[in-house]
This record gives sequence, structure tokens and C-alpha cells, in this order.
Amino acid sequence: MKTLISNATIVNSDKSTRADLLTDGEKIREIARTIPHEAADRVIDASGMLLFPGGIDAHTHLDMPFGGTTSSDDFETGTRAAAFGGTTTIVDFAIQARGTKMRDALDIWWKKAESRACIDYGLHMIVTDLGEAGLEDMNDLVSEGVASFKLFMAYPGVLMVDDATIFKAMSQTAKNGALICMHAENGGVIDVLVKRALAEGKTAPIYHALTRPETAEAEAVHRAIALAEMAGAPVYIVHLSSEHALNQVREARDRGLPAFAETCPQYLLLSVEELERPNFEGAKYVFTPPLRPKHHLPKLWDGLKHDHLQVVSTDHCPFCFEDQKVLGIDDFTKIPNGGPGVENRLQLIYHHGVNSGRLSVNRFVEITSTTPARIFGMYPKKGVLAPGSDADIVIWDPEALHTISASTHHMRVDYSMFEGFQVKGNVRTVLSRGEVIVENNQFHGKAGRGSYLRRAARGGAWQ
Repeated sequence: MKTLISNATIVNSDKSTRADLLTDGEKIREIARTIPHEAADRVIDASGMLLFPGGIDAHTHLDMPFGGTTSSDDFETGTRAAAFGGTTTIVDFAIQARGTKMRDALDIWWKKAESRACIDYGLHMIVTDLGEAGLEDMNDLVSEGVASFKLFMAYPGVLMVDDATIFKAMSQTAKNGALICMHAENGGVIDVLVKRALAEGKTAPIYHALTRPETAEAEAVHRAIALAEMAGAPVYIVHLSSEHALNQVREARDRGLPAFAETCPQYLLLSVEELERPNFEGAKYVFTPPLRPKHHLPKLWDGLKHDHLQVVSTDHCPFCFEDQKVLGIDDFTKIPNGGPGVENRLQLIYHHGVNSGRLSVNRFVEITSTTPARIFGMYPKKGVLAPGSDADIVIWDPEALHTISASTHHMRVDYSMFEGFQVKGNVRTVLSRGEVIVENNQFHGKAGRGSYLRRAARGGAWQ
């Protein structure tokens, strides 16, 4: 099947060009000023539209066990919702259970995804136990296309590992070319603050934020970068939420260190007041790190503009309010951590970034597609509209108006963190490897069509 998309403005991270684009099977075959209609089996007139490379969300948690329950989107519902929002690739997280081999976790997550994923997917590995053979396990996973590993400085007794384990893992990635992703919060201090709050009868959702101060994040980011510097390895800070933590990344990059960081739409657009909503509604906004005071928001936007932050992901980890978030109605520590967002990332960042003048449209593509492709070993297969690249294409209507709501979204969750947000700019058509999977708000893909991505170590962003 050859598809010609004509009369569009093709937007890559480096430039925008008025041109036609021809796909051939799963790949982009040609981009030229004019391509004859006879060259294609189907012609899509994209006059007035923008063409983006398919969005890449490098941080999702589908079908993930947490806090006595499981995130409400599985690989079918979550990737379908992603496609509706213009995301054609995700990188999810397999979780190593303590005392087991990482390869066992990889097999479990492959089974979760292979018959359900509607779009292409890669996997990070969450490391909880290096053990005696853990370093060799890491090398084995790199050969399977797992080019990144996540470690936690938070959640003691569950996911948290000590500095020695982090340093050993970073030293190994310095050799095998993989990338360490860090959840950076001082888990030990937070644990003390949480126990104090509960002892004082402070159980409401707002105390989730008040027991996880921004200094606990900044200190851990500083420590993660220091450990990476000693190991001679790059480091990627996930879901960065505060100005002080951002300053640690900026200062490291100013010194020439290969330090990278992502933020998420919730940290750019929402603030800690959301956790004070009455009737336990604040539980909808319990995720980690927590929302911060409003003065942090413009600092993070500025970080995106000036490349102190490189990526916008979602940390999509939805739990339904009515039967999952309520598990913590008498104890904020039992509220499942996470929120929905995979469907709304491009809408929100385009409207509040590009339309507001905070970001150029090229920078928008860079932080939502190109840079995650580079950092996580998928470029130029993904993340760019160019001959030979996968035909992952978003036809974007810059004039389309849309109101975000749980009543119309496709995520399998009963609320939206951005309920009532009005955006200008939205998906019209989405192609994944040359196949039209979303058109005019109708889904034409199917479960299981997504392919596992064997990602390359040393993605290139720090070479």
C-alpha cells in the first residue's frame, strides 16, 4: 500500500517544509515538493495541516501491579488511547521482582504486550535486585533490545535500591552502552516524614505532597548525577517536577556532563492545590513526585525552551477513582500512585507550548518525538519524517478545537486530570508504519499489530 499525503507542512525538529510525502508499505519512501498522485494507491489531501513524526512517550506503566491493585489500562486500551492522541510509540517498564532474573520480568512483559499492543513499543527494565549475576543479566537484556534500566531512590522496602547498587549498575552501563533512568527522591527521609504525618493523624491526600518536599527531589537528582559522573555514565532523570531539581540538571549540563531529564504535562500545568480538592477528589492527583506550588511551572517551561529539559513524557499510570484510588481514603499512603495522560500529551503541549509562544513547533516535535527517539535508541527509525524512516505520521489540524474530558477520552479510567481543559490543535489522522490507525476520531487499528522495538544501546544523544 502506497499512501501519498499531499499539500502539507512537514515539521521535523530542525525545520518545516511545504511538501508531499509518499509512504511505501511500512516506510517513508519519498518527500518532495510535488509527487504525482499516480504514484500512490491512496491520496490524502492535507492542505492546511501539519505533519509530525509520530509521538514517542518514553514513560508509561500499562498493566502494572502497584499498591495492591493494577493500573487500569492494559497494553490494548493504553496503546489505543495513545494512538488517538498522536503517539505511535511507547516505552513501558518491566519490573524485576526481588530475587528473580531480569529476563524473567522481560518475558512476563512481552506476554502482556505482544497480543495486545496497537502501536510499537519498547521496554525499560526496573532493577530491584542486582544479586550475584545481575550485571550479566543487564548485558543479556541489552542484547534483547532493552537499552535502558530504571532504578529507584524512593519506596524503601519495595523498589528502592542503595547508592552502591546504583553505582554498580551505572558502571555496567558505562561498558554496555545502556542508559540508567533514575526516579530521584530521597526515599529514606520521605519515609520518616510519612510516618510522622500518619502518627499525627494527617491522612488526607494533600499530605502525599507535603511529605515529599522538593528538596528531597533536588538532593536525589544531585546525588544521581554525582554517581553517574563517578561511573563515567550518562543518566536520565524521569518525571522531574521542581525548579530546584531542574537546577541540578542544568548545572551538570553546563559542566558538560551527559545528564538528561524529562518532565510531564501535569508538572507544567497543574499545581499542589489540586490535592486539596474536597470529597477525596484530591486523590486523583496523587502521583510521585507530587505536584508543586505554582511558581515552579514557568521554570519548567523555561527549562524545556532552553534544553535544560529534553523530553516530555506522561508517566501514564491510571487508577480509577471509584474503586482504586479509594483504597487510600483513610490513609494517603494507600492511594495508588499514578494518573492518566497518554492520550492528551500532544494536545496539551501543542496548545500551552506552541500556541502560547513558549515553544516553536519544531521544538515541540523535538521534545515529544525526536529526542526520545535519539536518547532511547530508536532514531532514525522513529522520531523523524525522512525517507527510510518508519511511516509513523500524525496529520495535525492546528485549528481543531477540543475539550478534554473523561466522557470522551479513550483511556480506561473514570476521570481526567485535565477535565475541561480546552485546546486548539488536535489529531486528524494517524499512520503507524504506513497503516492508517486513527482517522476522524475513529480507530482502524487492532490489538497485537504493534511491534516490539529492539532498541540500540548508546542511542546517540550523548555521543
